[in-house]
Amino acid sequence: MRSYSIREVRILSILILLLCCSFATAQAPAPGYVVVVPVANMYRGPSVDTDVVSQAIYASNLVVIEDKGDWINIKTADDYPGWVRAQDVKKLSGAAYGTSGTTVTVSALSANIYREQDVTKHAPIVTVPFDTRLIADIPADPKARWIKVTLPDGRDGYLQSGEVMQATKKLSIPETIDLARKFLGVTYTWGGTSSYGYDCSGFMQMLMKQRGYLMPRDANIQASWTGVAPVERKDLQPGDLLYFGSSPQRITHTGMYIGDGKFINDTTHTRPAVQIDDINDPYWTKLLVAQRRVK
Repeated sequence: MRSYSIREVRILSILILLLCCSFATAQAPAPGYVVVVPVANMYRGPSVDTDVVSQAIYASNLVVIEDKGDWINIKTADDYPGWVRAQDVKKLSGAAYGTSGTTVTVSALSANIYREQDVTKHAPIVTVPFDTRLIADIPADPKARWIKVTLPDGRDGYLQSGEVMQATKKLSIPETIDLARKFLGVTYTWGGTSSYGYDCSGFMQMLMKQRGYLMPRDANIQASWTGVAPVERKDLQPGDLLYFGSSPQRITHTGMYIGDGKFINDTTHTRPAVQIDDINDPYWTKLLVAQRRVK
């Protein structure tokens, strides 16, 4: 066996040390961010002149891909990438927001958060959309009107207890359809993922989340998702997902079947809003190319 000189051993040790340091740096996760505006648009590129691909709602934790100063390339919890403005997010120095302590989730279409327990003295600090999750100090009295919350930027605020729920449960299909109806009339927004405006697939993704499923963001990917199985049109049941387009390979729209030939969807057809339509309408019949049921 060959013996190495002291010089060779030192050089080898330095190379190993440098390699280990490089590996550790490459593996170290980038600091996370949290959304500090009601809804943060996610753009295709680091410019407001590019199209909006999705959104991240208030208090959402984001994984950083690249930080360019004024723009941050991120991924949301569903692994969806996009660029957000740095002013819309806050860099975290420690654990992700809401990962420790008690949290509540906004169950109203929106909720005002105030600096004190009064709705008249000051304007809300912020108005947050449905499904926003906040760190909360739950009062001992279950009938208390106000709940204190700690916001992602460190400020304290108060919202009314009737607008949030503490324990979240998976909704049944009838409960999910009832929830969907609460959004009737909410405007259609391209790339939208909040109660301030959904797009078709954002609306379906939100509803499926309430049933306990993290479904992909885009309609065409949802239709091929491993969590769903094909179903024949004649066998449709409430809660099944419908996919529309020029062909099964070119899906551009989605909705949820609610029974009796009806489905709920967020569409720009006739008017830009969440609405209930009939799959037997010639407009929709010719576009219906796939039906899916969650496994």
